[in-house]
Amino acid sequence: MADLIPLAHAHCIPRRGHEHRLTDASIRELLPQVPGWALAENGHALIRTFTFADYYRTMSFVNALAHVANRENHHPDLSVHYDRCVVRWSTHDVGGLSENDFICAAKTDLLAD
Repeated sequence: MADLIPLAHAHCIPRRGHEHRLTDASIRELLPQVPGWALAENGHALIRTFTFADYYRTMSFVNALAHVANRENHHPDLSVHYDRCVVRWSTHDVGGLSENDFICAAKTDLLAD
């Protein structure tokens, strides 16, 4: 894992197979590094709602996030509304959460700040 550098400065590595799925202990270790994010009800995704003043700012965030996701080759599920965007990170190829989800959650936080 990205123990030596902050998550927001790490880069995603392609992950396939259940052996790359994070254990519950690893998730508990990483979750405090992405404050504001929560585990989805099934524990297989990170989820957070970002709120904005208006549609323009919401779409600016979504477009910036699309750029980051493309650069990292790791893409979230998004639910876009007038004044908010719900971001959901998971790694479908591992059947749950991987380190890539925490890296991208940290990068998402930088965009919102």
